[in-house]
Amino acid sequence: MPISPDRLEASVSVPDGVSVSMRRGVMRVEGPLGRTHKSFRKIPVDVEVGEGSVRLSARGPRKRDYAILNTSRSIVRNLVEGIREGYTLKMKVVYAHFPVSVKVEGREVLVENFQGEHAPRRAGIVGETKVEVKGDDVILTGAVLTDVTQTAANIQQNTRIKKKDHRVFLDGIYVYEKSRGLEK
Repeated sequence: MPISPDRLEASVSVPDGVSVSMRRGVMRVEGPLGRTHKSFRKIPVDVEVGEGSVRLSARGPRKRDYAILNTSRSIVRNLVEGIREGYTLKMKVVYAHFPVSVKVEGREVLVENFQGEHAPRRAGIVGETKVEVKGDDVILTGAVLTDVTQTAANIQQNTRIKKKDHRVFLDGIYVYEKSRGLEK
């Protein structure tokens, strides 16, 4: 992943077992955990897929172009690592008085009895993210980092307490561990 100082270029190595292809501005990545895609149409970076690596080059010499190059390099690296190893996020269910129960129904996570509410709060599951509830832990796993983290954000935002002091009312579901690799 070296960056050339004279020209704004970067490269990401592609390990064995992972294939990367580019067509019409859309990068497709396939590997042991499945396949995914990412559109680079609106990102001002030139992408070239070669043997065992992806080369990225910025379209300008400015600081902004350098930042966009590094962001796109991180996107490609996360796609390749995710398809190969996957990502796991662990969330903890925290409550003081009313016992909260979490269930998964289809493409939604239901949070029941939150703050004593009768109607369950619903949070959407993004992409191919798998959600598993083990006691007071909610475990999210998937191959695409952005899908896993967006699902966690949906759950955490859905259990936010409004119009009360957040230092006193700590109930909610919070991320406490992030790791690379799928938890079995």
